[in-house]
Amino acid sequence: MSSGILLEDRGVIQIAGEDTVKFLHNIVTNDVLSLELGHARYAALLAPQGKILSDFLVFPISVGAERALLLDCPRDLASELKRRLGMYKLRAKVEITDRSDEFDCFAFPDAQEVPAADATAIARDPRSDKLGWRAIGKKGAIAATAQPESYEAARIAARVPRGGVDFLYNDAFPQEANMDLLAGVDYRKGCYIGQEVVSRMKHRGTSRKRIAPYVAEGAAPAPGAKIMLDDVEIGTVGSNAGAQGLAMVRLDRLADGKAAGKTPLADGIALSIEELAAN
Repeated sequence: MSSGILLEDRGVIQIAGEDTVKFLHNIVTNDVLSLELGHARYAALLAPQGKILSDFLVFPISVGAERALLLDCPRDLASELKRRLGMYKLRAKVEITDRSDEFDCFAFPDAQEVPAADATAIARDPRSDKLGWRAIGKKGAIAATAQPESYEAARIAARVPRGGVDFLYNDAFPQEANMDLLAGVDYRKGCYIGQEVVSRMKHRGTSRKRIAPYVAEGAAPAPGAKIMLDDVEIGTVGSNAGAQGLAMVRLDRLADGKAAGKTPLADGIALSIEELAAN
């Protein structure tokens, strides 16, 4: 049996009932209707103003003759996510349950093929080929390794931000958190909560901030450090692994600084920041 990296910061919400797939599809950023067993999809629930309330990986499973969905979400947001999903339930025939105390979430970032794990749901991580496989299993069913730092290094190398560290919930738009670059937003699907704002930002090119990868000259600065170009603040440092990290950056200010030959600094440490397309 393969060993996975236990992600203790992740929780699990289950949505079950005959309206499950349609219910979630109608309120989140990605297409759920076409999601098949053995696959996963990255999505988020937004506020009406378009900001991310919670992001998650969606796994379909079979429960009897019906299709259910498991959401691999931030554990500290699981209870609030359950509550918010319940607000949109209305007459939909679904049951929403927080199963974080029954299931664990695992990452297999180095796996090239499907891991031999006793998983309730397992699929390739839809955000990046560099992150291998992701699984949800009942507690004790999957052998766990104690190497969360290796997953963090893989995540940062894959340029996949972590909510609450690299961007703040209820503060960032999907484009700012790179969800559109990580297959987390489907611009072709119909309406969902916050969809008008997200579409407007895409078509008008109004997203000025992005999560961008950086390399520090020496040890990376602590998360939360301000990134400065002389006396102009251009962003905030997020998570890191060694000298590599992610940061939320104002792209226009970064471009202006580079054009002027200036070097971004955070806590006095020089950063080489890669510019990403705004839309």
